[in-house]
Amino acid sequence: MQLLIVMLPLYKAGNMMNAYEREVNTALTAWQKKRLRRPSLLNKLSKKLQTKINTWIPEKVHRAITATIKQMIRGVLFGAKYTTADTLVNAGLQEREEAVQKKIDWYRKTAAIEGGITGAGGILLGLADFPILISLKLKLLFDIAVLYGMDVHDYRERVYILHIFELAFSSDEHRKSIYLKMTDWEEKRKHLPPDMNEFDWRSFQQEYRDYIDLAKMAQLIPVIGAPVGVFVNYRLIKKLGTTAMNAYRMRLINFDGA
Repeated sequence: MQLLIVMLPLYKAGNMMNAYEREVNTALTAWQKKRLRRPSLLNKLSKKLQTKINTWIPEKVHRAITATIKQMIRGVLFGAKYTTADTLVNAGLQEREEAVQKKIDWYRKTAAIEGGITGAGGILLGLADFPILISLKLKLLFDIAVLYGMDVHDYRERVYILHIFELAFSSDEHRKSIYLKMTDWEEKRKHLPPDMNEFDWRSFQQEYRDYIDLAKMAQLIPVIGAPVGVFVNYRLIKKLGTTAMNAYRMRLINFDGA
């Protein structure tokens, strides 16, 4: 298990890491250890309950939800690549991450405002938060990817974006399996299926839905819906941003774009 935790050589051969790079190296190592940590008892019990509840939902409902989320996310994935800024090249790690942090802060504030507005609007408007928030999350991931020097026009980069999304919003058990898929990505990406329809959309939607259900359900309650929407959306975007930063730091082991 220890072999899966990799130290990040954020410096060229023969050069020592600077203070910022040492700090990043330490943060990445701690983050990787958490990804490999065994699920807590509470997480296991919660996952069993959610799995049981899912068995009570008719199969046709599962298929309908999966198809809806699949089409929604595919639309964002293939649309965002045309509205994302050009890939950032010839920049150092600290410069890239300062730009990434600014981008995350902007999306956190935007998502918080959106959550407050939809949360104050009752059940119907509250339900509209779901697709809006997914769009904001995926667009943030595209923006982060290009700031780290990745080519989002490459279909395999969009698969990695989906894995980051899963890594941020899944149970501990599923999160560990996704993390292992993302290690040594430059080699694994060579063996991806050619069609994104082969992506496991069923697991994707169930994990995401189970992860945010309780928090987002409170957003539909009158009076408290607005503050809940602000708080939850702000926290979800913050978590996604942190996950994305560490996921791309991990890629820099074999990526010479900086």
